[in-house]
Amino acid sequence: MPDVFATQEFAGPGAGGGASSSEGRPSPGRRRGTRIPARLQIMGWLAAVMAAGLATVVLLVVEFEYRAIDDRVNAALAQDAQEFRRFAEAGLDPMTGRPVTDPNDLFYRHLSSQYPDDAEIMLGIRRTGGGIEAIRQADETFRDVRLSDALLRDIVSRDDTTGTVATPAGELRWLRVEVLPRQGGTEADAWFVSGYFVDEVRAESSATVQTLIVVSGVALVLAAGVSWLVAGQILAPVNTVRKAAGRLTEADLTRRIRVEGRDDVAALAEQFNAMLDRLERAFDTRRQFLDDAGHELRTPITIVRGNLELMGDDPAERAEVVRLCTGELDRMARIVDDLLLLAKAEQPDFVHPEWTSVPELTSDIDAKVRAIAPRGWTLEAIGEGDAWVDSQRVTQAMVQLAQNAVQHTTEGAAIRIGSAVGGQSVSFWVSDTGPGLEAGDADRIFDRFVRGGAGARDGTGAGLGLAIVQAIADAHHGQVRVMSAPGQGATFGFELPLRGGDR
Repeated sequence: MPDVFATQEFAGPGAGGGASSSEGRPSPGRRRGTRIPARLQIMGWLAAVMAAGLATVVLLVVEFEYRAIDDRVNAALAQDAQEFRRFAEAGLDPMTGRPVTDPNDLFYRHLSSQYPDDAEIMLGIRRTGGGIEAIRQADETFRDVRLSDALLRDIVSRDDTTGTVATPAGELRWLRVEVLPRQGGTEADAWFVSGYFVDEVRAESSATVQTLIVVSGVALVLAAGVSWLVAGQILAPVNTVRKAAGRLTEADLTRRIRVEGRDDVAALAEQFNAMLDRLERAFDTRRQFLDDAGHELRTPITIVRGNLELMGDDPAERAEVVRLCTGELDRMARIVDDLLLLAKAEQPDFVHPEWTSVPELTSDIDAKVRAIAPRGWTLEAIGEGDAWVDSQRVTQAMVQLAQNAVQHTTEGAAIRIGSAVGGQSVSFWVSDTGPGLEAGDADRIFDRFVRGGAGARDGTGAGLGLAIVQAIADAHHGQVRVMSAPGQGATFGFELPLRGGDR
């Protein structure tokens, strides 16, 4: 037999509902971390990283600049020495073509043909009877720098041919060339010295480095300001979440955060809104449970109390009161069990689905419902295939529907049950021949503590059975359905995804 729900529209609430998730609580103890605001931390880290990068650049520039200065100075000194050696080896007067034998004359002629840099100095030093004599160029930039005899003696007396000495104008790096007598002597009595005032050359590079430091400082300040603004924009949604969390109370969980964009912060806002949805459902469930329990348990408690207060000494009367009180207590216990079941339905572990044989499940349900009451039970259809469902919860829902059918029919009345498997879903249903639903009942019959207008024949029931069926269908991501007309019986059932769904 085909699915009885396959070709008709159904009244009743749709599937829905979610599950509240329990979050782990942090262990008690002293909280770690800092009181510095996150925005300031972001700006500080970015500024620190940029400062480290700029400092590295400045240090590298200083290293490269000073190394280049050293290479330039050494190259200039070596070039001056090489030029003097070539001139001295030739030793010819360009005017007369005769050899130059006087060191002073050699120095004058060579120095007059040189054009040194601003920080460069060339000297011809000769030993005299009275001490040291130095010959310098007349147009040197550093002609006002006085080089003492002691300093010159230090230069010409060292074993090394190059070195540095301190002068009033700063550090002087020098290179010395010895001038031997032409008569073949082995001891020099004259020297050519080329020198460079390194501090003067480095001053230019220092100005460049200082400019770079100033520019880096300005860039660091601008970067810190920009990072402050950017961090503020990035953290604005986080602050919104924080403020929204601060405004939340148990009485008002309706506030939500507007989600813009698709980045991680937007995902955080979405997760926060989802958390609020779960919290709101959890509080609504608790509030509804308390309201329902207070509403439904008040009546049996009142009945029990009233009967106990009016109970007399007659044994028959006492027995009747005990019977009435026991019945009300049993009904109270059933209500509590049903309420606890509905409260548990909001938990993610309410159902434990697995691949289940629909024919076997339908046969087991048929065997169990026949023991409820003497009715004309008929198994009218069995679906073929497997479904991803919780067999115990499905059985519980079908037993609830069967009990509902029994309450609205008389002994021997026909009640049909069945199942069907479609392409994407599996359906279960119970059909009775009772009075059916009155107009308007189909829209609310699955709500808690709602009874149909016709009412149960025995007057029992708290109106929670169909609500339990609704909760089981929702937990499977399915939906409940009902077809009925006044005086023509009713068919209650539910349709579940064949392969399960996302909870």
